[in-house]
Amino acid sequence: MRTTAPRRRARRTLAGAGAAAALLAGSVSGCGLGGSGGQGERGAQSAPRWNTAPASVAAVGDSITRGFDACSVLADCPEVSWATGTDPAVRSLAARLLGDAGAATRSWNLAVTGSRMADLPAQLAGAAAHRPGLVTVMVGSNDACRPTASSMTPVAEFRSGFEQALAGLRAASPASQVYVSSVPDLQRLWEQGKDDPMVRKIWSLGICQSMLADPLSAATGPTARREQVRARVVEYNEVLREVCAKDPLCRYDGGAVFQYPFGTEQLSRWDWFHPGRDGQARLAELAHRQVTAADAPR
Repeated sequence: MRTTAPRRRARRTLAGAGAAAALLAGSVSGCGLGGSGGQGERGAQSAPRWNTAPASVAAVGDSITRGFDACSVLADCPEVSWATGTDPAVRSLAARLLGDAGAATRSWNLAVTGSRMADLPAQLAGAAAHRPGLVTVMVGSNDACRPTASSMTPVAEFRSGFEQALAGLRAASPASQVYVSSVPDLQRLWEQGKDDPMVRKIWSLGICQSMLADPLSAATGPTARREQVRARVVEYNEVLREVCAKDPLCRYDGGAVFQYPFGTEQLSRWDWFHPGRDGQARLAELAHRQVTAADAPR
């Protein structure tokens, strides 16, 4: 799981070729992307190939990537972040890809607690300044977690925000790969904590009221509202998949985070909604498996 020195040279070669092919300009000859027209590609231009060992990692997104409520109540804890954290119990994606020393100097956590899709273009602009080999994106929970279901971000607005953000990154840092996490199943998280009186008290302070308000009510209104929020999350994930699929250097997780069966042992002991240390470790494991896979998930 550690990035080794002999692979760095290949990464630079792949990154250069990825930039050229992504911009669809010029030739990719001499870029070492696994063959030219003389090697069976019949003169066709090679598509950029996913580099399973990126040399640096930038993370953008919301409170999950900041490790919110994982270490103490109502506080960020980026050291346990699934993407760039330093906690050995988590073994973040950056630590697994770069090693502990590499993660300390070649990873950046630019996520901000409370962020929504509208904030992603600015975050990716900040990430682009580092010219990272890989950018992780986990955003969308706060677009669904609103005071009311009617105030959730419209799907069309969510789509245009993601398209704008990805286009800005591609223009500023053409060779950066992007790993996009699906939005978690918020309804499952409600199911995990709803029967605990202490949890319900914490939720009543204002956490994700579109999903968590009236947590024990089985009446038609609250039940329909929760289903509406879950349906919106499904729509957001479809947007992430579709937009990402148009960029040859973007890899969507195939719904892995949405489908992950989070239990109470993976959740914050303060709010039973954000991932705790164990949940962050599971997210890191999922991401590493997919970033280092030869092929994108289907």
